[in-house]
Amino acid sequence: MKRHILIGGLAACSLLACATNPVTGDRQLNFMSEAQEIQLGRESDPQLRAEMGVYPDQALQRYVESVGMRLAKSSERPDLPWQFAVVDVAAANAFAVPGGFIYITRGLLAHLDTEAELAGVLGHEIGHVTARHSAAAYTRSTMATVGMLLTSLFAPKAKPYMGAVEAGLSIALLKYDRTQELQADRLGAGYAAKVGWAPSGMSGVLETLGRISAASDSRGLPNWLSTHPQPADRLTKLAETVRALESARPSSEWEVNREAYWRHLDGLLYGDNPREGFLRGREFVHPDMRFTVTFPDGWRVQNGRQQVTSAPPGIDGVVILLQVVQNPQGASLERVAAAWMSQTGFQKVSGESVRLGGGVPAYHGVYSGQTENGAAVGVEAAHISHAGRVFLLAGVASQARFAQVQPHFARTIRSYSPANEAEMARVKPNRIAFATVASGDTWQSIAQRTGGLVPAGELAIVNGHAPDSRPPVGRRIKTVTQGS
Repeated sequence: MKRHILIGGLAACSLLACATNPVTGDRQLNFMSEAQEIQLGRESDPQLRAEMGVYPDQALQRYVESVGMRLAKSSERPDLPWQFAVVDVAAANAFAVPGGFIYITRGLLAHLDTEAELAGVLGHEIGHVTARHSAAAYTRSTMATVGMLLTSLFAPKAKPYMGAVEAGLSIALLKYDRTQELQADRLGAGYAAKVGWAPSGMSGVLETLGRISAASDSRGLPNWLSTHPQPADRLTKLAETVRALESARPSSEWEVNREAYWRHLDGLLYGDNPREGFLRGREFVHPDMRFTVTFPDGWRVQNGRQQVTSAPPGIDGVVILLQVVQNPQGASLERVAAAWMSQTGFQKVSGESVRLGGGVPAYHGVYSGQTENGAAVGVEAAHISHAGRVFLLAGVASQARFAQVQPHFARTIRSYSPANEAEMARVKPNRIAFATVASGDTWQSIAQRTGGLVPAGELAIVNGHAPDSRPPVGRRIKTVTQGS
């Protein structure tokens, strides 16, 4: 039996491109050449940066890049065009794109404790690239849209609705199997140790991630536990590798660099940035664009950098979307609507000029169209002129469901109104600060003393402790305060 499998594998290698895995040295089927990996990475990178945003702190970007490049140059593929970026996402995540493009969210940075832990995370993601896990996972994914509802709703002509979301996020959410994750853990610890960082940094990351809820961030990328298997067993498997690496030199010679890392955390944005939109009950508020919209009760809301979507749980083929119309064409809103909807493949059924809340002008219409596979869909949409922009607020549903959900679409459109200027000016994001634990302090008392902006358990996890633990007296810890 084994001989037949071997012969079959050799036959496959004769028919398809085979290559030596840079990490294991084994011959394996190679569905993507190195040049194709690099091309994919370069094409995906601007899409990912546009959708998630690059965190606007050049010093932090240079710091993370310096740690990443030090690791990458020690890897089996030092000549890839390695790039490292901190993306402006609240969820704790890190991911790799084929070709050497590595991303870490500001949300994960806030949860790390040392430079050695940062090296562990970046080394892990580098391992996915060097061992070609990301290329293999991309091939398996066939550019699946990772649950982005709009792909199944719009025909090719409607792709402007998608922006960069479809291609970019499908790559960002590539999933790996258990064997690949364990190998990336070992590689990450190994790369870190090779250039002097404590290999236990990766163990610290897994301990922290083990305390984070696996629930997805409703307005960002899913956290690392959603795209990486649970860390408990991986921590046990990694322990032997860490012990072997640590035996190579005295413990005092390993780099940890907690203080250096914390200097770069000072003032880091924490949690969702309310300036880019936030939920207040069912109401979505965008301070910088100065509007509010109320979505249907119970519908999930996803706030992307280019588009806000809302969908009912458990019902396919129904979505409300809100986005800026780029380069609107036409001297009136009616003509803007006609040009945009025609461009995206929809025909007008009816329409009229209206005034929404606060007297905001809009063109409100009903449209029909088809999905790529020919299924009929209905659209109720408003093109809205407000604050120097044209917005599209639209509900889309399969024709079979359109009459049922159309009242929700109409109410959502009518709910659009200008935000209160004075109130919006007071909205500030939360940021990382520091404090020293005093005798008698608890996580609860520290959270309350700093404004109660995050729950006590969350504050403990951000500091690498269990929610039911006591903060160590005299230790400097991270806190969350309202910033500017």
